[in-house]
Amino acid sequence: MSAGAELPEGPEWNELVRVARAEVQGVIKSLPAPLRAQASTLPVTYEHVPGDDLIDDGIDSDTLGLFVGPSYAEEDITPSPIPPQIILFLDNLWDEAEGDPDFFKEEIRITVLHELGHFLGLDEDDLFDRGLE
Repeated sequence: MSAGAELPEGPEWNELVRVARAEVQGVIKSLPAPLRAQASTLPVTYEHVPGDDLIDDGIDSDTLGLFVGPSYAEEDITPSPIPPQIILFLDNLWDEAEGDPDFFKEEIRITVLHELGHFLGLDEDDLFDRGLE
């Protein structure tokens, strides 16, 4: 799909992942160099929706993204069985965007920046103050 081309209604999973990966790469490239270096080491994975285990742990079924693992500042001092990573729930992001491809990309951008904020140690209030709620 060329730049500016629209996603088909109800796009296939592979297309959602392709668009999401491109948007995530764009977000990381747009960061200032020191943040870009930190963010580029953080894996981003893609799921349809939160699974039963996450929901059992209190994650809402309509969550758009999730940061798991220790924050950047805690990585060396807090042992964790889960490495730091961002999980994007693409079906939820697509639903939030109401099938609008441009809104989908914007939701990915905002969600990635929000979850990167958690990686960098920001809490929900800090993210709200930065317009990344």
